[in-house]
Amino acid sequence: MKGLFLTFEGPDGAGKTTQIELLKDYFQDRGMDVVITREPGGTKIGEKIRNVILDVENKEMDDICEALLYSASRAQLVKEVIIPNIEAGSVVICDRFVESSIVYQGYARGLGEDTISSINQIATRGLVPDAVFLLMISPEEGIRRKKGSGKLDRLEMEKIEFHNKVHEGYNRLEGRRKNIHKIDAQRDVQEIHNDILRVIENLLKREE
Repeated sequence: MKGLFLTFEGPDGAGKTTQIELLKDYFQDRGMDVVITREPGGTKIGEKIRNVILDVENKEMDDICEALLYSASRAQLVKEVIIPNIEAGSVVICDRFVESSIVYQGYARGLGEDTISSINQIATRGLVPDAVFLLMISPEEGIRRKKGSGKLDRLEMEKIEFHNKVHEGYNRLEGRRKNIHKIDAQRDVQEIHNDILRVIENLLKREE
């Protein structure tokens, strides 16, 4: 049986990590093998790229350079981790994927959503998630949560105007593809999880 590929998206501080852990427990309780990964990173090469992208010392990084580094990390992750595990029948859950680049670099940085989509069509070898969970939270609340959890990285330290653009960009994704599921992430953790499970249970029924 072919595995599932699920991704979590949303502004910084939306609670993706918490929901990924809850979903991992759900699948493991059903006896399914689960692989958790993240972007940028998830491989030895990808983690080195992540360090370059998010380093607060790299303030002079060009927007195109940033976009290409994200896609380079993604290409390695798809080839080394995601595709092999899907083919082995595992559930692969990834913290961020192509939609992040479309929003952050394509829309918020102004490089063009279609341009970023084209670059990542090559990087991902055309791979599309079975479901994208888009956890939405206000920019102000997201940054407040991130500041409370510790040190901010290079992108998290951007001005509120950038985070507002990110929020707008994610809202533009709604309805773009049937696999994108927008969820209000300012509610109770269990309510959010229940919304996610409804999508998952429909997916599993289709696989039967």
